Amino acid sequence: MSDDIAQLIETDQNPIPGNHVVGWFDGCGGKRLRYAIFKSDIPVARGTVVLLQGRNECIEKYYETIRHFTARGLWVATFDWRGQGLSDRLLKNPRRGHLRRFADLETDLAIFLETIVLPETRLPFCMVAHSMGALVALAAAPLLANRIERMVLLGPFVELSNQPLSKWTIRLLTRLTRLMGLGWVGTGRDRFPSPFEGNAVTSDPARYNRNIDLYLAHPELRLGPPSARWVNEMLVAMNRVTRFEHLDQIKVPTLLIGGGNDRIVAPQAIENLGNRFRAGRAIIIDGARHELMQEADRYRMSALAAIDAFIPPDQDAETAAVSLTG
Repeated sequence: MSDDIAQLIETDQNPIPGNHVVGWFDGCGGKRLRYAIFKSDIPVARGTVVLLQGRNECIEKYYETIRHFTARGLWVATFDWRGQGLSDRLLKNPRRGHLRRFADLETDLAIFLETIVLPETRLPFCMVAHSMGALVALAAAPLLANRIERMVLLGPFVELSNQPLSKWTIRLLTRLTRLMGLGWVGTGRDRFPSPFEGNAVTSDPARYNRNIDLYLAHPELRLGPPSARWVNEMLVAMNRVTRFEHLDQIKVPTLLIGGGNDRIVAPQAIENLGNRFRAGRAIIIDGARHELMQEADRYRMSALAAIDAFIPPDQDAETAAVSLTG
């Protein structure tokens, strides 16, 4: 594929949704980021879902979820974060998940909303964000009150669970690694492809294998383990956005959804977060693992039902436009 033409990728099990546009935009520091807008075939749009992915994800992984929203009359706007998908990678080793500053992700999101979502999609705007994307959304939330009407955070990455070391020990070690100029060093071995048995993300073998097949066919979409600097930046952000001082500034009504069998972010951490700020509330889906939109139908449909009941807000586009500009 041409480096200058933004494209979407499909496999036999994962066809591209129709009625879309795809392109590039310049993020923080001039990094080239791939975005896509998927339009509903329903003539009068009910609004737009800004869909934010987690780490080691890409637009292609969410085709099934995108179809769900467009069938409801919603448009979907999404993009690949810097360092993953087909957006610019940040190290010579393109498989190393890396990040210079967490604030770069917040700036990329702000640019996306201002230059792509606002002029090219339909009001009202809501946000659905998974894992790392949910952490970025939570960080940006105090500034989103006049843009985003409602926000759904799926398995928000607000805690490191099931680690052999404490969060504070990991933060200290990764900070020391950064200070030694070794922030690019990886934090684990790349074990791709991992078998379905024992995976922490989904109990659905078909969806798990569909995503593995996508990365096998198109390895340019995939990431390996993160760098020490990436881990350190995430831990610092987690600490900042879960403080009462930050949460009290969030005015956007927020629904947090966790999996009761999530081994990446403990469900108790998500419940606790939902109780810590006035605009938020949390629900836990018993038995579900971390990637709720890639889960078995008995869990995935429960999550989607909760989302559908929450967004779009019960207002017409004219009211939303007054809210956006006023």
